[in-house]
Amino acid sequence: MFEFAGDWETPINYLFLAATAGIAWHGISYRTEEGKTDVVRLLFGCIAAVFFMLVLFQDVLGIVRFS
Repeated sequence: MFEFAGDWETPINYLFLAATAGIAWHGISYRTEEGKTDVVRLLFGCIAAVFFMLVLFQDVLGIVRFS
C-alpha cells in the first residue's frame, strides 16, 4: 500500500494495521449507556475493518491481489 516508503513499507503497514484494528474494534463494539449502538460508529468501524483486511491480505500476507 505504501510503496513510496521504501525500506519503511513493512513497519508502516503494521502501524496502519494497528490503527485500523483499533478504530474497527472501537466502532463495532461501542455501546451507549443504554446498550444501544451508534450507526455512524458502526459504519466507520466496518469501513476500517475493510481497509484492515485489504492491507492484511494484500500487502502483508500477499494472499490476494486487488487491482
